[in-house]
Amino acid sequence: MELIVTEKDDAARRIADILSEGAASVERRNGVNVYRWGDRRCVGLSGHVVGVDFPPEYSEWRDVQPVELVGADVVKTPTQENIVRTLEELAGAADEAVIATDYDREGELIGKEAHELIESVTDVPTRRVRFSSITQTEVRDAFAHPDDLDVDLAAAGEARQVIDLLWGAALTRFLSLSAGRLGEDFISVGRVQSPTLKLIVDREREIRAFEPDDYWELFADLSAEEAFEAQYFHREDGTETERVWEEGAAEAVHADLSEAGEAVVRSVNRRRRTDAPPEPFDTMAYISAAGSLGLSAQRAMSVAEELYTAGYVTYPRTDNTVYPDDLDPAHLLESFVGHHPFDEDAQTLLDGDVEPTAGDEETTDHPPIHPTGEVPGRQELSDDEWKVYELVVRRFFATVADAAEWEHLKVVSEADDRLLKANGKRLVKPGYHAVYPYGSTAENYVPAVEEGDVLDVSDVRLEAKETQPPRRRGQSRLIEEMADRGLGTKSTRHHTLQKLYDRGYVDGDPPRPTALAMGVVEAAEKFADRIVDEDMTTQLEADMRAIAEGDADLEDVTEASREMLSAIFEDLHDSREAIGEHLRDSMKAARTLGPCPDCGEALLVRRSRQGSYFVGCDGFPDCRNTLPLPNQGEPTVLEETCPDHDMRQVKMLAGRSTFVHGCPRCEAEDADETEDRVIGTCPDCGSDHDGELAIKRLRNGSRLVGCTRYPDCEYSLPLPRRGDIEVTERTCAVHGLPHLHVGDDGDDDPWELGCPICNYAEYRERQAASGVEDLEGVGEKTADKLARAGVESLEDLRGADAEAVADDVQGVSADRIREWQAAVTADAAAGS
Repeated sequence: MELIVTEKDDAARRIADILSEGAASVERRNGVNVYRWGDRRCVGLSGHVVGVDFPPEYSEWRDVQPVELVGADVVKTPTQENIVRTLEELAGAADEAVIATDYDREGELIGKEAHELIESVTDVPTRRVRFSSITQTEVRDAFAHPDDLDVDLAAAGEARQVIDLLWGAALTRFLSLSAGRLGEDFISVGRVQSPTLKLIVDREREIRAFEPDDYWELFADLSAEEAFEAQYFHREDGTETERVWEEGAAEAVHADLSEAGEAVVRSVNRRRRTDAPPEPFDTMAYISAAGSLGLSAQRAMSVAEELYTAGYVTYPRTDNTVYPDDLDPAHLLESFVGHHPFDEDAQTLLDGDVEPTAGDEETTDHPPIHPTGEVPGRQELSDDEWKVYELVVRRFFATVADAAEWEHLKVVSEADDRLLKANGKRLVKPGYHAVYPYGSTAENYVPAVEEGDVLDVSDVRLEAKETQPPRRRGQSRLIEEMADRGLGTKSTRHHTLQKLYDRGYVDGDPPRPTALAMGVVEAAEKFADRIVDEDMTTQLEADMRAIAEGDADLEDVTEASREMLSAIFEDLHDSREAIGEHLRDSMKAARTLGPCPDCGEALLVRRSRQGSYFVGCDGFPDCRNTLPLPNQGEPTVLEETCPDHDMRQVKMLAGRSTFVHGCPRCEAEDADETEDRVIGTCPDCGSDHDGELAIKRLRNGSRLVGCTRYPDCEYSLPLPRRGDIEVTERTCAVHGLPHLHVGDDGDDDPWELGCPICNYAEYRERQAASGVEDLEGVGEKTADKLARAGVESLEDLRGADAEAVADDVQGVSADRIREWQAAVTADAAAGS
């Protein structure tokens, strides 16, 4: 029997379908899908099914000094025992094995791990197949020309695993124990993560230290038959500049232009500019383009990997910007003929010269990201998948399209010895823009005028401005900066950035460091700056590349890393208390909203014994001033401050339901000042105790329809947190309550919520899940993926390990799985 091992179940299913020509059947073994046809079996792993860790005696944080981890042994242990058991069982019956994991450093290591598991059971020949897209042609060709495992490439991946474990575990434990922050609130440190965080913190420091300078700019409308805007400029050392740095000088120019009345055209310059089509997508260019569509770096890569596994695009982790010689662009274009919405553009491109662009980077492992020629229907993909698929297709189209041409027109006029210029541009040949609508094609109209023409001057404007601080780097720009500095790899950078979000170090996009991030970086700089030193991390990355190329040894590189880490602990040895104090102060600052109005001490975000969050005074127990926070989400304190109360605002992190709560005092005071609006009789106690239902605003910002006899009667129905609630004249025939409308500012069509009792009943019916596919956000495709990961029922979901399932189901986060688990638990409790 031939055993084929792939990196994920999706890949196993597709490869089995290709090799068996659709004849493969599937059986479940230990909760794992095994695809079978003839004398072949194909099984998908879940990425790494064994992981590196320290021996059990190092597991208790309080009983082991962090420095002891520097010299500790590193062992491999199964992380997905059911998959390991299945692989070993299949290996016992195998005559040969084929490793078909992804072709990169991580995929080679996963393949080597699978080979070692097979080897522990039986001694059979093992071959390696490599491909850049899971398509009929590439898969069949790869299996026709197998190769050997690249042990050097796998060793580079193993070195990264070991080094990241040593650095992450030892330093994370040291800082967390020093600050007394254990459990889920530990302080995370990483070999690539920490220098990356310093990049973000350093930019924030530049922004905060920036002192703006005042300047002025002037504009006027010029017109003959048509009006257009022109801007004042002057020349300094032969260079045009529009900014005037002295207010008096700006006002003098304004006076001259306002009195001039007319301007004479001194020069008219026309030129054409060629706008070359873009290079093929490498990983960084793809992430940047996907970012402009609203996708985070992590989400962009996750979706691209889904499309790769499905056979629609090539492997998304690549530095290559040159299509390989064996790619026939015309043939690939032909595959889109007859497929909406690409048909017309593909036909047009085929009518011209199909000559692709090329970038400067040419590698031999994977081609640039491009479509494979297998075209899905729109209904087969989710919204994000279609968005990314169309982006990749149109980027390919753009690389074989003609250049665009722009016509530029510059008109310089003079009014009372003051110069005015107007710059126009017009797209005269759309070229690649016709098939790639993601770049700007905005035009600026300036009418045709000639030298010597006299133009009227009107509406002269003087605008006061300030110089601006450097901008925060967006996710794609930050990943480019990481690449430029040698931090991480194309396969890991987006994961590193996501980890900074997950650990509470950054918020928003562009990423902005939290007070905790500032404190951690400051502590590292002060007491052991090599923790955030990018040069050290860059050297380790270079060492791992040397391993992959056969120029360095795994043991030598990991030993050198241990020596670096040991030197860092020598710096930290005598500073533990000082570091702990520094971090505790930083963490307190991260939770501080502002002064308590009752006693002047700090108001902090706190957590009750029951796990709920609230705002409490640091002067407790002498001061018992508190403010409630919303029940949903985890609070993070923002930099924005309420002008009325000098309190920082609060944002509640709740996955896709994240929202800005605002100033807790404002919310509480608004609730205190808002009168309940009675809308009808309470169905629970109205007949016996005259209870009434009213629209209520709570001090934590929530709104509900509740009984006026609360707390004697606890009947309530939820209402949206935001939007103006309108009580209409229409009433519910069943419950006698008025219909409600909820409108947002600027929204012409309010949401017709209807009768609150009927609305809530319908909501509960939608939420009540009888099967996995009934959960909110679980469509047929996601349910299928969950089933292949062993989650076929609500009971399976309730008992599943969220992290393990997320690793096995691309495009679904562990947090999302926990939300579904919470919904299932809540439904079960409501029904009991």
